[in-house]
Amino acid sequence: MPLTHLEHFLIQTEDLDRTVDWYTDVLGMEEGPHPDFKMPVHWLYLGGEDVLHLTIGGADVSENRKKYLGQQSTAIRGSGVVDHVAFRATGLAEMMAHLDAKGIEYTNRQLDDQELFQLFLIDPNGVKVELNFEASEAWDITADVRAVELAD
Repeated sequence: MPLTHLEHFLIQTEDLDRTVDWYTDVLGMEEGPHPDFKMPVHWLYLGGEDVLHLTIGGADVSENRKKYLGQQSTAIRGSGVVDHVAFRATGLAEMMAHLDAKGIEYTNRQLDDQELFQLFLIDPNGVKVELNFEASEAWDITADVRAVELAD
């Protein structure tokens, strides 16, 4: 029973509109259709596939949320037990210019054994977002950290 692909992540937020705006404006996702769960929810899409689900979190969520999804955590900040949400991406130079223009801070990493160049940034809720690019796109960029240079 192998896994085939990442389907979606759900992030609970205190400010749903700000979070939708961030993922659509900064990362270029598109808001799309979703089932009527009788609670505030937004589904964000890449390439016609829903990959990120957003809903209200915190201590005062709706009874519908509790009934349908349950609520294991009232956290509204930070990644909690989920360290990051990762996406494959293309257009490294364009993305870096875009993030710079938006004033979004990020770090970069190189993972040579997988031929990946990675950008890490934080969304408005404190969730870490990882963007993975083919290392060949970073031919003229020196990574802040290369995995092969880390101490054993």
